[in-house]
Amino acid sequence: MFIRNPEARFPPQALLCTDPTREPAQIVGWFVRRWSVKVTFQEVRAHMGVETQRPWSDTAIARTTPCLLALFSIVTLLAAQLPARQRRRVAIAAWYLKPRSAFADALAAVRCAIWRERTSATSPRRRAQTKPRFRLPAPWAYALCHAA
Repeated sequence: MFIRNPEARFPPQALLCTDPTREPAQIVGWFVRRWSVKVTFQEVRAHMGVETQRPWSDTAIARTTPCLLALFSIVTLLAAQLPARQRRRVAIAAWYLKPRSAFADALAAVRCAIWRERTSATSPRRRAQTKPRFRLPAPWAYALCHAA
């Protein structure tokens, strides 16, 4: 099937399907649904280094890519469990305003939550502490979470 934008904002495209009994609307629906998968792979490439590894063999790439995709999924699920206030924290620059958070922001929020949980963890023993526990100031933690 051949599709084109009547306003000529996008170039015409041919969509192919191996099943000739499918309706054109369903074929276009499948084409549109692939967008979320495409965006996921772009985010994984940008933030986790998929397809940019420099290992010595093809088998090493075959091993690391599924692990990185699994890590992407775990970070996404952990970010979804965070309170909305932490999840919506978006890193912006003076020259670039983002309306919504990206994967980099979700990754930073998960890092910050893990670090906060780790620094507030206490020992099971009930000893008196001789020195105060170090607590990372919030602005430093925010900067480090986005830089890590």
